[in-house]
Amino acid sequence: MTTSTAAIPVTLKLYASLGVFLPSGSVRNEAKVSVPNGTSVEALLDQYGVPREACHLVLLNGIFQPPASRGGVILKSGDAVAVWPPVAGG
Repeated sequence: MTTSTAAIPVTLKLYASLGVFLPSGSVRNEAKVSVPNGTSVEALLDQYGVPREACHLVLLNGIFQPPASRGGVILKSGDAVAVWPPVAGG
């Protein structure tokens, strides 16, 4: 069985200090990006240089993705990945 390498559209949302990793032209902490079919959540974040230790809360279509499973969850066309860094303050 062969896997298509065609690009699929996904939405990448990076909040707070992570916004600096979004591609130019992003609006309101959100960017429509294309990734190769078969890309994992972790690979998407790696592609944009988002440090793994800064990815505290990662949601795929609103569902929490624990760190241990992010490398195995494969994105589908139209998916939305939202990421927040650890919260600091007091």
